[in-house]
Amino acid sequence: MKTRKLGNQGLVVSELGLGCMGMSEFYGARDDQESIETIQRALDLGVTMLDTADMYGPFTNERLVGRAIRDRRDRVIIATKFANMRSEDGKFLGVNGKPEYVRQSCDDSLQRLGVDVIDLYYQHRVDPEVPIEDVAGTVRDLIAVGKVRYFGMSEAGLDTIRRAHAVQPVAALQNEYSL
Repeated sequence: MKTRKLGNQGLVVSELGLGCMGMSEFYGARDDQESIETIQRALDLGVTMLDTADMYGPFTNERLVGRAIRDRRDRVIIATKFANMRSEDGKFLGVNGKPEYVRQSCDDSLQRLGVDVIDLYYQHRVDPEVPIEDVAGTVRDLIAVGKVRYFGMSEAGLDTIRRAHAVQPVAALQNEYSL
């Protein structure tokens, strides 16, 4: 499979990635074994980018991805997300970009994924109550200590992206797009 440079900071991914959200919820019954086999088959076919989030499942999707890549970590770029808070029973609790929450979310995601570093860490939604500079600074600190490699943003406006990028370069953006 062909690869592409994502952003201008050195992140290289397969042209096709695999979004794993639907493997844990939103689209009907789940089958963990089939999902693991799907992830592993995608990797065998050259896919290197897997996308998940702490809120998917909730929390179970990262564990599923972690199980699927356990013996293949060196072949995978893991993208996960923070900021959308959910309870164990799935209730949406709001958006949180507070630095202490971002740090705890990172540690929790690392544990669930069973990895030492998150390749691409997206802010899933912007918290209007927390200056984006604080969020970007927190991710910059996580990069400095080796817990994260690259920072991404999801569903953010241009001014917000520019302000974040001034603190920590943004390597990737996820925005809603529909044909």
